[in-house]
Amino acid sequence: MAIRDIQEEILRLKKENDICILAHCYQTPEILEVADFTGDSFGLSVSASKVRNKTVIMCGVRFMAETVKILSPDKKVILSNPSAGCPMAEMMDKEVIEQVKEQYPDYTVVAYVNTTSELKTVCDVCVTSSSALKICSQLESDKILFIPDKNLGSWIAKQLPEKEFKLLSGGCPTHAKMNASDVIKAKQAHPNALFLVHPECVPEVVELADYVGSTTGIMDFAKKSDAKEFIIGTENSIVTHLQNECPDKFFYPLSKDLLCHNMKVTTLVDVLNCCKGLGGEEIELDEETRLAAKRCIDKMIELG
Repeated sequence: MAIRDIQEEILRLKKENDICILAHCYQTPEILEVADFTGDSFGLSVSASKVRNKTVIMCGVRFMAETVKILSPDKKVILSNPSAGCPMAEMMDKEVIEQVKEQYPDYTVVAYVNTTSELKTVCDVCVTSSSALKICSQLESDKILFIPDKNLGSWIAKQLPEKEFKLLSGGCPTHAKMNASDVIKAKQAHPNALFLVHPECVPEVVELADYVGSTTGIMDFAKKSDAKEFIIGTENSIVTHLQNECPDKFFYPLSKDLLCHNMKVTTLVDVLNCCKGLGGEEIELDEETRLAAKRCIDKMIELG
């Protein structure tokens, strides 16, 4: 079947079977084109909670599908490819953080949304890359244990010197592999380009940026900017998406190695099989875990 034929069958099946398809913006264009909602992980979860569809397919990674289930317990939530995980979300577990909390009992535990539902159960508040600064600044505590991404935590800590941050050794392997030499090389190749970077990159890379923000923030900045050239310091699919949406501008990857293999494991046929009821994995959370994990998300919403 041609790509367009597969897409048309997906569109037919999702309507016939009352399915809502969510696609993270790191997915390929052919998947984004059949999705009902595209964007960052938490925004997708919120969108799913507002639709009437009883079945939701997440084209992303496991923690994203879990977040959808946390906010929409009555919906059937399917992870389109069961092998799509997130190394950062999986590098810390509940038992380890419970031990760390015993060592730092007066610290508020702030969890990046890129964490498992189980880990969220022992955290005080959840944050996204776009809301982390605002939420951390509003916390009553001046001592913060930020997990799991030390790079995002470091970026927030530099902007809130009045607070004391404890960072652990965690982060996104894809973003963390970039260094200052990659930036210098890209800027030499494209001297007129603005450098837009995700705060999951290491501090030496973030310090060289013209703009720092979430994936959605990077895309919005590039679309609205009067500049015509941009070096993109996040997953390379964003370069493709921006090129398609802004053909009058030029976008360059920080490195050809900025690829998330977990995101790329999902295929259009995976989505088709999910719509047929033949593929994917249904996400199930026991109610105790779901409610405990939801508390830190509710706190995030409360703080804006």
